Amino acid sequence: MPILSLGTIALDRVSTPAGRVEEAVGGSAVFFCAAASLLSEVRVVGVVGDDYPLLELDFLRERGVDFGGVAQLPGPSFFWSGEYSEDFRSRTTLETRPGVLADFDPRVPEGWRDSTMIFLGNTDPGLQLALLDRTEGPSLVVADTMNYWIEETREALMRLLARIDVLLVNDEEAVQLSGADDLAKAAACIRSLGPSVVVIKRGEAGATLYGAGWSHSCPSFAPDRLRDPTGAGDAFAGGFMGRLEREGRHDRVALCRAAAFGAAAGSFAVEDFSVERFRSLTVDELAARARAIALAAPPPAGTSGAEAARLSGRQR
Repeated sequence: MPILSLGTIALDRVSTPAGRVEEAVGGSAVFFCAAASLLSEVRVVGVVGDDYPLLELDFLRERGVDFGGVAQLPGPSFFWSGEYSEDFRSRTTLETRPGVLADFDPRVPEGWRDSTMIFLGNTDPGLQLALLDRTEGPSLVVADTMNYWIEETREALMRLLARIDVLLVNDEEAVQLSGADDLAKAAACIRSLGPSVVVIKRGEAGATLYGAGWSHSCPSFAPDRLRDPTGAGDAFAGGFMGRLEREGRHDRVALCRAAAFGAAAGSFAVEDFSVERFRSLTVDELAARARAIALAAPPPAGTSGAEAARLSGRQR
């Protein structure tokens, strides 16, 4: 069944040491779909203004993305502008304009309410909760968040955490949310709030998954070129969930294997501005890079030989 996704659909102005783009398509939903649609069908709930270049998303429609839950309203689309440092390691937000997102109320089409897999992309926890309220007993709910929502909407975020299965955050956000400066302790604290698994993204250091009595470190992949890190985390989520949907399970081994696909998708995202790299990317290229990442990753402590073989991709 297609993944049901909620997220922002934005216009971005981005400056990096490699160049600059104006009015580029972006947002958490767009990057998520660009990666996930290589592996699974995706249904999107979101909003755009009457200025949005919808034709730019046709390549996603051709790959099975259904934008039937996206409302187009009079007014400007969500806009974000950011600038990266010379070493790409830090980013400054220069401007954010919510546009039609400010009054958005997510509506789930009738035939989508029984979706079994839901991804709640980085946006207001109130919107994430509203979408959950309009669905019927999903088997897996994965959510992303960021420092702004942790700081400004903590009460709503706490309610959200109690209803999800997997939380995706970066290392700084995990510390901010938990109050613990050790990532393992931070993950344990966050898990006590509801999610059974916490995925902490650490940029060049990869990502670490924390579950009940286990953890798994997934390395990153250094791409041939680095042009724009925007959306890499959302692409990680897309590769991660797309692989879970294709595998049809979300046990420990499936989650760890999916992380390799997430890391692979994130590494492709940074190779060009906006979602340009995903226009020509093939599922075979994604799978090959995911396999290389999986082979470089040590299996979680306590895994059997069969589990280790599945994690490395030597056994399906």
